[in-house]
Amino acid sequence: MSEGAALIGAAAAAAALATQVGGKGQQLGLLARYGLPVPDFFVIPAAWSAQRASGVPADLQALLAAELAARGWQERALAVRSSAVGEDAAGASFAGIYRSCLNIVGLPALTVAIEEVWASLDTPSAAAYRERLGIAGEPAMAVVVMPLLPAVAAGIAFTCDPLSGREDQIVVHAAWGLGETLVGGELAGDEYVFAEDTTDSWRLQSRQIGRKATQAVPAAGGGTQRQPVAAERVLQPVLGEAEAEALAALLWDAAIACDFVAPFYDLEWVWDGAQFWLTQARPVTRRPHYTYAGLHGQPAIWTRGNTCEVMPEPLQAMDWNFSRRGCNDLLRQGWGLMGYPLLPGVQRAGLFDGRLYLEASIMQWEAWDAIGLPPERFNALMGGHQPVIATTPPGWRQRLRQLGRTLRYLRASPALGKRGDAEVAAAHALARELRTVPLPADNAAIGALLTRLFRPVREFVGMFFLQGSGGGSLSLLLDTLERFFPGESAALGSALLAGGEPSVTAQQGYALIELAQQWKKAQNHGRPQENPEFAAALAAFLDRYGHRGHYETYVRNPRYHEQPECLLEQLPALAEVDLAALRARQQAAAAAAWTRIGREAPFWARALLTAQVKAANRDSNRREAARSAIIALLATARRLWLQIGERLVGDGALAAAEDIFHCYPRELERQAYGLLPGAGLRARVAARAERFAAWQATTPREWLTLSPSGAPLSRSTEQNPEKPAAGQCFKGVATGTGIARGKVRRLRHPAEGLALQPGEILVASSTDPGWTPLFLKAGGLVVETGGYLSHAAIVAREFALPAVINLPGILAALADGEEVEVDGLRGEVRRL
Repeated sequence: MSEGAALIGAAAAAAALATQVGGKGQQLGLLARYGLPVPDFFVIPAAWSAQRASGVPADLQALLAAELAARGWQERALAVRSSAVGEDAAGASFAGIYRSCLNIVGLPALTVAIEEVWASLDTPSAAAYRERLGIAGEPAMAVVVMPLLPAVAAGIAFTCDPLSGREDQIVVHAAWGLGETLVGGELAGDEYVFAEDTTDSWRLQSRQIGRKATQAVPAAGGGTQRQPVAAERVLQPVLGEAEAEALAALLWDAAIACDFVAPFYDLEWVWDGAQFWLTQARPVTRRPHYTYAGLHGQPAIWTRGNTCEVMPEPLQAMDWNFSRRGCNDLLRQGWGLMGYPLLPGVQRAGLFDGRLYLEASIMQWEAWDAIGLPPERFNALMGGHQPVIATTPPGWRQRLRQLGRTLRYLRASPALGKRGDAEVAAAHALARELRTVPLPADNAAIGALLTRLFRPVREFVGMFFLQGSGGGSLSLLLDTLERFFPGESAALGSALLAGGEPSVTAQQGYALIELAQQWKKAQNHGRPQENPEFAAALAAFLDRYGHRGHYETYVRNPRYHEQPECLLEQLPALAEVDLAALRARQQAAAAAAWTRIGREAPFWARALLTAQVKAANRDSNRREAARSAIIALLATARRLWLQIGERLVGDGALAAAEDIFHCYPRELERQAYGLLPGAGLRARVAARAERFAAWQATTPREWLTLSPSGAPLSRSTEQNPEKPAAGQCFKGVATGTGIARGKVRRLRHPAEGLALQPGEILVASSTDPGWTPLFLKAGGLVVETGGYLSHAAIVAREFALPAVINLPGILAALADGEEVEVDGLRGEVRRL
């Protein structure tokens, strides 16, 4: 046999090809590399199994004898496990198909066990399984050899509910002794179900104690035997609550170490009386899609038509950890307030090619089922060109329920809104207080500091309500306008909201103009940075807005207070902005809209619209204010995480402080308390950094669909609108007022803002508050992404800036310097 068939140790198994070590061997190698408790092992490469018809060759026996001697395992009880090529993969588990042998002692018994494992490749059940999955070619079997652990208890676990598909639960099965009785289905054992709480910890939710009359134990002559369980332990829980929750934390750590994007794993574990060990990990296959009953049979629609505005680039692990929970917290508040029966544990956020997507099908269903909002209207508010779910006309009983929920929302939302206002102020105060606090020396104090910082994220229901439920009043305003002005509601709504009470983002823009004017004044007397008055003004601006930044939702991105040059370089152009002309434009747009309403709408409509405009303006501003508060907390967290990262660099656990953003907070906690070796953390970061780089090289789709519940998952491509030729129109969503003509300036990042000349038409793929200074210079705005509730839409309305959004492909379709007309009234962009 060739040198390439040498035995492979645990350290090398992670880097070996799956064709060499099989699925189980590779997964165990990864667990060991990532710092998980895995028994030492070696792998017999799959190439040896080609000789299985003639038994274990002499040269392999010689290798095995030397390996056992080197490890001192000649008289030690061993576990000999199958690791076929293709086994334990995401699409094919081969669970229960292949042979494993326990309590194997000595070389002769080991050779027999290897032959039995190899022979299981050729059983009728194995052949039928491969045929059903369409796996062709000659099968090959690697073999994993490891010590047999002295199991007090053992079991299997799933880091999701394998039956329902719920992602927020861990299910553990436990029995006394070896795990054979569970794996073989001889008894059910105990079942423990864990739920993720608001602190990212797994808490025991329910426990079913099974009758465990027998247990598998090592037999005296090798192999295993069944033994009666002591009477007092037959109905005794295998795991106490503390032990069970410690196991759940370990299982979750293993799952996110293997794949933090899809941490849904089937694991086998052993408790030896002192610690837990992991002996197998494989992805859960054919996990059903967990969704509302009304969506069964329909594809899952995933879109980034909204999220790509604030998070257009791939997410690192820390960003995803916050986003997966934050999206749900934001999006369910309003429905819960009105008493809508939300589906427990439903997940509305997902990562595809590293980008953040929302499941539009779930969100459309909740809006339709709760209040009767048509999916098409929901898409307009959300942004994007994703398809819509199929619905049936509601009956009168459902309409009554929907009306009742709307009334309940209208009654309850003012109080929750006021609570949200107070929580926004409290979040800013907390972020301000902690933004200069030094990092404590001991881990317990660091944990207490982070717990305090993130308390608002867990408890400030009102703040998340403001951020995630600001579209209700705006939707009512648009519905009223559409009744009297069909097809023009978006443009008229934008005009009515122009120049109202400014949001915190608009206030930031106005404050920046004032800072630019002070810069211009200071420039006349030398270097502005050396001018005390300008320096004081800059310090005051950064004190209030320094937590903001370019694409600030990413924890990894620096803030203005870290990089004030991002602002300073914009000041010369902003100093030329005519603030009086801007305000006059706002007032003129609103006045023209009110004049038309007074002329063409019924007399009573003006009073109704006045109240609705006030509510829409208030809720849009609250949405921006809540976002600012959340970003302030993230900015303070970023500073603390970087300090922790620097400390971990000193300890050798990280190569660079910024690597900390590739980690989950719970991983850092486990490392701090000695539950995760530094080498394991470094290995996870290295794997994630490589994956992140691959994501950055991909071109994301605007939306995709996955097959209906219960079927294998598959993807479809999006259908972007056609790119019109010269002289034709691009049709998007009207979100600004008036009409502007100018030269195109395409920007892909706000850092390129110096290229934008006053009056040019800013064309961008996405925008967030970091783009606001450029809105003040632009003559018009065109954005590929977003909906009526997006940042670009809100700020463009406030500035009375002619704007059209939700035009995917527009960045590639237009050229710099090309003359275009932006019609903010019709939502059209025309080549001139």
